[in-house]
Amino acid sequence: MTHMSISLKKALFLLTFLCTFASFTMMAQEAKEYHFKHKGMDRTYWLYIPETLSEKAPLVIVMHGYGGKAEGYRPEMMTTAEKHGFAVCYPQGAKDKKGKTGWNVGYPAQEGMNTDDLDFICKLAGHLQKKHGLSKENTFCSGMSNGGEMCYLLATLKPGAFTAYASVAGLTMEWAYRNHRPEKPVPFMEVHGTADKTSKWEGDPDNAGGWGEYIAVPQAIAVMSTTAKCTHVESSELPVKRNEITLHRYLGGEKAWKGGPDIEVRLYEVKGGKHSWALKDMDTCEEIWNFFKLYLR
Repeated sequence: MTHMSISLKKALFLLTFLCTFASFTMMAQEAKEYHFKHKGMDRTYWLYIPETLSEKAPLVIVMHGYGGKAEGYRPEMMTTAEKHGFAVCYPQGAKDKKGKTGWNVGYPAQEGMNTDDLDFICKLAGHLQKKHGLSKENTFCSGMSNGGEMCYLLATLKPGAFTAYASVAGLTMEWAYRNHRPEKPVPFMEVHGTADKTSKWEGDPDNAGGWGEYIAVPQAIAVMSTTAKCTHVESSELPVKRNEITLHRYLGGEKAWKGGPDIEVRLYEVKGGKHSWALKDMDTCEEIWNFFKLYLR
């Protein structure tokens, strides 16, 4: 057998091993489908629980965007969960009259949609805590775009349901801003591209995009930081991978709980970033968990 044949055999063995390992890793990180009855509807969610998860472990709920689906969504969060030891739930949004899946936040296309998604997400969190033995004190909420809008609504109207919130490319709708203010301060972070043409950084007061009127991203974050009574902001640049990112940290807020950490509000300004999780710009899931873990009890 020639030296070239031996090398080729070794290369094929290594390739087979790597493919097997990758396949095993994907299988180990597979979320399972479950069903949950809510107000007469059969709602679906996908849940990933790492095998080595401890009792009363943290839970992160991740909501997809408009027209999206829970199955197969954001596997990067499962990788982060495996690394840091928390469960991940991906709930499925219901269909509107156009047949688009999503969360009822008051888009024009959702007119007449009767699903109470605020209550659904809160009840689902309680169900998961009880059924799977997850921590009530350490339950967090995240979502992108339409799912990010749900984060803002939950933080405003149901702030006690979750320990902290993380929105990606999410917005505050004008109707919510006009009619409601957060009932209490909560830790909140937003990741948003300044060149996002779907969820515009500068807002859309005239509903030019057809999603309904919504306020500018800095204005939405100002509501959260003002409610938390943050006293100052510190800005820093993250290491550049593609687009530049400025992290604005609003600090000096009220205590999250007696004797606990201060409530912080964060805004990741992705300069030139578009409508995405900004995964090519930073490890977004890791950044979200690094924020959430500040409020573990």
